[in-house]
Amino acid sequence: MLVGLLNRVLRSPLRILLRPAYRLYEKLLWEEVKSGPLPKHVAIIPDGNRRWARELGLDPNVGHEYGYRKIEEVLRVLWRLGVKVVTVYAMSSENCVKRDPVERSHLFGLIERAIRELESSEEIKEKKVRVKVFGRLDLVPPSLTSKIREIEVKTESYDGGVLNIALCYGGRDEILRAVREIARDSVARKIDPSGIDESTFRSYLYTSHLGELGDPDLVIRTSGEVRISNFLLWQIAYSELYFCEVYWPEFRVIDLLRAIRDYQKRERRFGV
Repeated sequence: MLVGLLNRVLRSPLRILLRPAYRLYEKLLWEEVKSGPLPKHVAIIPDGNRRWARELGLDPNVGHEYGYRKIEEVLRVLWRLGVKVVTVYAMSSENCVKRDPVERSHLFGLIERAIRELESSEEIKEKKVRVKVFGRLDLVPPSLTSKIREIEVKTESYDGGVLNIALCYGGRDEILRAVREIARDSVARKIDPSGIDESTFRSYLYTSHLGELGDPDLVIRTSGEVRISNFLLWQIAYSELYFCEVYWPEFRVIDLLRAIRDYQKRERRFGV
């Protein structure tokens, strides 16, 4: 009820009247955040697309369309700030199996369009952003896996930053997959079981290509849900978590800057 009321207020003429104040506040936030320690790796759980659309009486697929455009906007801001790695939770492995087939097909089509746009993006070329897609890609349509291979090969040598897209992804599944591969390599005597440590295990994860930048400094989740939903379970052991009330399509630049400002105020302990 409260979230719905706030959304309706934000979509009212009052929001238009407040735009100049928002712009000023955004500028002040930007200067404040820019002068502080910035996260090297930001992970995002962009939740609430369907609920946002339903509250407006729209088809859920419209929410996904708006959500996709919001990701574009947020990426530009993060890159402008100098964040090196961004990981976006595009679809969970559960959604790739259990979600309504029509909606799932639309999501796959939307992600394929996103990959095509990234492939032709001048910003990706200029900033040398490597694109990496990981998860249960055996659940993905062949046309999409083909485009994924193309953009990964095309951007493989880029070293200006990394955009990870977690697709049909599950944290538990990733860990089980790593354990199975380690067991196979141990049996084949490629590795010594007695020498397996965190570094070894990390090398078998989807994010092994990130090296020391592998673990997110900050995880942002929208829509008011306070859980991590099987996302990067190993990697976020010491990440700072930030939960935001607004639905993803309503997520503003000031919401992003607030999340980073909150991160800057925290004392990171890494278990100490």
